[in-house]
Amino acid sequence: MAPITMAVSNIIPVLTLPEPTVLLPTARIQTFLDELAGLKLVELVQRSEAQLVIGTVPCTSTSEVYSWGTSARIVRVVRTAARASDKAFQVTLHVWGPYSPNGLIELSAERPNPGGPPSQEAVAAFRAAAAKLLDHLARDSLQESRRDVYLKISRMLDEVSDDRTPWMADVIVAGINKLDYNDKLAYLSAAAVDDRLRRATELFVKQASISEVTKKIAQSIDESLSKQQKEFFLRQQLAAIQRELQALSRSSGGSKSDVAGRLPPSSGNSELDDPEQAEAEDMAEIKHKIEAMAKDSEERKVAVREWKRFQRIPAGSVEHGVIRNYLEWLTSIPWPSSSAYVNSTSSEKLRERAFLETARRQLDEDHYGLEKIKKRLIEYLAVVRLKQLQAEREASLQASTGQPPAGELSSQHTQGDATSRALALISQALNSRDTAAAGVSEKERRDAGAASEATPSPVQPSSPDQQRPKRGAANKAVKGPILLFVGPPGTGKTSLGQSIARALDRPFQRISLGGVRDEAEIRGHRRTYVASGPGSIVQALRKAGRPDPVILLDEIDKIGQSNFHGDPAAALLEVLDPEQNHSFNDHYINVPIDLSQVLFICTSNSLETISAPLLDRCEIVHLSGYTYDEKLHIARKFLLPKQLKANGLTPEHVILTEPALLRIATHYTREAGVRSLERAIGAVVRYKAVEWAEYVDSTGNDDILKVSFISAADQAAEKAEGSAKTYKKTVEEHELEKILGIARWDEEELHREERRGLVYGLVVTGMGEGGILPIETIAVPGSGQLKLTGSLGEVIKESGELALSWVKSHAYDLYITKLRSEDPLKVPDPIDIHLHLPSGAVKKDGPSAGIAMTCAFVSLLTGACVPTNVAMTGEITLRGRVGPVGGIKEKVLGAHRAKVTKVILPWANRKDVEHDVPSEIRAEMQFVFARTMEEVLEAAFGKGVLNWRRNMVVLESRL
Repeated sequence: MAPITMAVSNIIPVLTLPEPTVLLPTARIQTFLDELAGLKLVELVQRSEAQLVIGTVPCTSTSEVYSWGTSARIVRVVRTAARASDKAFQVTLHVWGPYSPNGLIELSAERPNPGGPPSQEAVAAFRAAAAKLLDHLARDSLQESRRDVYLKISRMLDEVSDDRTPWMADVIVAGINKLDYNDKLAYLSAAAVDDRLRRATELFVKQASISEVTKKIAQSIDESLSKQQKEFFLRQQLAAIQRELQALSRSSGGSKSDVAGRLPPSSGNSELDDPEQAEAEDMAEIKHKIEAMAKDSEERKVAVREWKRFQRIPAGSVEHGVIRNYLEWLTSIPWPSSSAYVNSTSSEKLRERAFLETARRQLDEDHYGLEKIKKRLIEYLAVVRLKQLQAEREASLQASTGQPPAGELSSQHTQGDATSRALALISQALNSRDTAAAGVSEKERRDAGAASEATPSPVQPSSPDQQRPKRGAANKAVKGPILLFVGPPGTGKTSLGQSIARALDRPFQRISLGGVRDEAEIRGHRRTYVASGPGSIVQALRKAGRPDPVILLDEIDKIGQSNFHGDPAAALLEVLDPEQNHSFNDHYINVPIDLSQVLFICTSNSLETISAPLLDRCEIVHLSGYTYDEKLHIARKFLLPKQLKANGLTPEHVILTEPALLRIATHYTREAGVRSLERAIGAVVRYKAVEWAEYVDSTGNDDILKVSFISAADQAAEKAEGSAKTYKKTVEEHELEKILGIARWDEEELHREERRGLVYGLVVTGMGEGGILPIETIAVPGSGQLKLTGSLGEVIKESGELALSWVKSHAYDLYITKLRSEDPLKVPDPIDIHLHLPSGAVKKDGPSAGIAMTCAFVSLLTGACVPTNVAMTGEITLRGRVGPVGGIKEKVLGAHRAKVTKVILPWANRKDVEHDVPSEIRAEMQFVFARTMEEVLEAAFGKGVLNWRRNMVVLESRL
C-alpha cells in the first residue's frame, strides 16, 4: 500500500452523528437536529458565500468522537413542525469527501491522499465479490424497480475503470442497508484505496453468505408452518446468521483494526451464549459415535437407520425429539465393539504382578476383620486375573498362527449341522490341495489362511454369532460368578463392592432395587410410550462410560413381587445369568447389549424373599455380625477419625478411652453392624465440639497443644460456676450417661438365676445380633395341656410340642413316671404346662429352641436345675436327634457377651464354630457338640444328675 500524504489542515465545523448513524462516502442522509444545533447550522449557511461544507463524525459513545469522518455539503435545512425540541430542524447532508478531525466543535481536519491507483489483486477480488453480492440481491429482491437498480449497478461495475473502483465500492457499500455499525466504522477508517477495496470485499462476501444461508433456510421450510414452527424458523435463521458472523470474525481475528481498540471489549464465549452452536456440536458428536461403531454390527445398523429418519423429519416435529433422545441413549452406551471404547478397559491393571497384593491391601484399608470374606474376594480377583492373562495368550497365539483358538473352533462346529460341517471340511481340503500344488511357502499359506478368514467363502455357513463383531481378548477375559453378599445392615456389603471396583480400577455404579415393583425399571419402557426411557442397567452403563464396570445391585431381597406391572425379579434372571447376559435386551434400546464384562455384585439382608431361580444364579457369601473386639478396632481406625473430621476436630481434641468405647458398643448399641456405633461416637464428638467452641470463645486460645490436662472434677466445678476456661480432652466411661443419656441396653442378661424349669437358649435378634433368651416353664393344675405364649410362630410352637412328646415318651426312663403307659401330665395329678418366652412384643420363630425346650420340660418334671452358665441351641426330632441350625457365630458371640462359659450345639455345626467363631472366643468357652438328646441332657444337667432306667436289669418272677 502506498504511503498516505496529508494536505494542509484547516479548521471546519463538525456535526456529530449519534450511534448508529454513519455517513459513508457517496451517501446522502437526512437527520434531525435540536434547536441549538439547528440555529448554529442555519447561521453558518447564511454566512457562507458558496454551498456550505462541514464535517460529519460518528460518536461511538457519549464522550468520545470517532477519529474518522466525512465532509458533507448542506443540501437543505428545514424547520420541522414537530414539538419535540430534539427534532426542531431537519438537515440533508451529501458527502463531499473523507476527513480526519482532531478536536471538537471546530476541528482541524485533514484530507488524506488515496496514495495512487489500486492494485490488480484488490480490484479483481472486489469485482468478483461485488458481482456475486449484486447477483444475490437481484435474485432475492421482490420489487421489480429495486432489481433493475441492482442489475444497472452490476453493469456499471463491469464498465468502470480500475481507477474508479474505489468510488464504486463507496457507492455499493453506502447502498447496503444491513451493515453492522462496527463494519461501517471500519470501512470509514480505510483511507488507502487497496484497504478500502479489501474491506469492501470482506463486507460483500459476508453479505453474500448471509443471503445464501437465509435462502437455504427459507427453502427448507414448508409454507404451511404453524405459529410455533414459524417462530422456530426465525430463531434458526437468526442463529445461522450469528454462526456465519462468528466464523467470519474468527477467521479475521488476527488483523484487528484500530476500531477494535476504541470499542468496549466484548465478554468471553460461554456455552449459554449460542445454544444452536451447542446443538450442532452435540449432533456432530452423535454422528462421530455412530461412525465409531463396528461395521455390520446390529447397533450400527439401527443407529444409521434412525439417523436417516432423524435427518428427514422436520425439526419442529414431536418425532424429531423422540428420535434425537433415542440416538443419544444408543450412542452413549459403551459398546464393547465400538472403537470409541477400545482402550477403556482395565486390562493394564490386571497385568501388574502386584495386582493381588494391591487388592489385599485395599481390602484391609477399607475393612477390618471379615477374613473369610476377603479370602473369597481374593480368590475371585485371582481367577479374573488368570482368565485375563489366558485370553491374552490365546489372542497372541491366534495372531501368530492365523488360526482361531480351539474353543472357538469347537463352538463353531457345534453350532452348524452335519451338512454345513461337511461342506466346510471339503472346502478346507480343496484349499489346502490347491495351495500345495502351487508350491507356496508356509508363510504364504498362513497369509492365504488369514485372507480366507477375512473373506468368507460362499460355501461356508454364516450364523448370527459369526457375523457379530468379535471382541478382543481383554473384553472376553473378565467373566465370573455373580456374588451375593448376605448379612445384617451395617456390616459393609456395599463398601466391599466399592473396594472391589477400586482394586480392579473400574467405575462403580450402585442400583438400589428396594421397592422396585415394575419390570420396566430393569428392562426399560418401550418407545411407544410417552416419556419412555431405558432401564436402570443401561443407565448405569451410560454413567460408567465403560463396558466393564462394577455394578452393585443393592437390596435385592426387597424387590417387589409379581404384579400386573410384571415381575422385576424375573427380569433380573437374564441380567445375572452369565450364559445369557451377553445379549441382554432392553425394551427401549431394542438392541442386544453385552453385559458379560460387567461385574455384578448383589447385596441382601436375608434369603427368604429371594426366588429360587435367582438364588441359583448367585454365589452366596454370608457376612455375619462383628465381634466387640472387631467393633472396637473399627471404631478406632475408621469411625472416630471420620467423625472428628466431619465435626471440625482433630485427634488431639478428643481422646476416647478404651472402657468408654467398650461401654458405647455394649450398652448404647445392639446391632450386628456399626452404624449405630458410628452415630453414638458422632454424638460424643459433637458434645466435645461444643465444649471446645465455648473454650475458644472464652479464652481466645485455639491451639489444642497449649491446653493443659484437667480432671473431670475440676471441669465440673468450673461449669457450676458458669465459666468455661478449661477444656478436658479425655472422655471417660462415667461421662457417657451425661453425654448419651441412660444406656438403652442394661445387663439383665448377666443377672441370671438357677431355678426349676428355667433354661437359657441362644437366639439371633432381628438386628442380626446374637443373645440369650430364657425359656420359662411352670406347672399349673389342668387337664394335661401345653400352653405356649410369647408371640411365637408356627415353627417354634411345633418345636414345643415335639419337645413335650419326646419327654412324655421318655418319662419312664427319666424316673418321672412309674409305668411306661402313664402320662406325666395326668399322673399323679393332672396338670398343664405353661411355656413362655419373654419379650412378648418381639416375634419369635424357628426350630433352634427345640433342645432348650426339652431341657426346660425335663427340669420342670424332674426338679433338676440347669446351671446359669450353660446355654444351648439346636433342633429336635421325634427320635431325639439334634439337628443343625443357623446363625452359630452370632449366637456364640451373644453367649460370650452374656458371660456364658458352656454352649451346647448340634454336632453338625462343629464346622461353623471352627470356621466362623474367632479363636480368642473359642479359647474362653467350652463347646459341647451333641448328636442325641441324651448327650444334651448329660451336658446340660451334668454327668450323673439325671438317673436313667436303661441301665437297670428287669427280672420277672412268678409264684
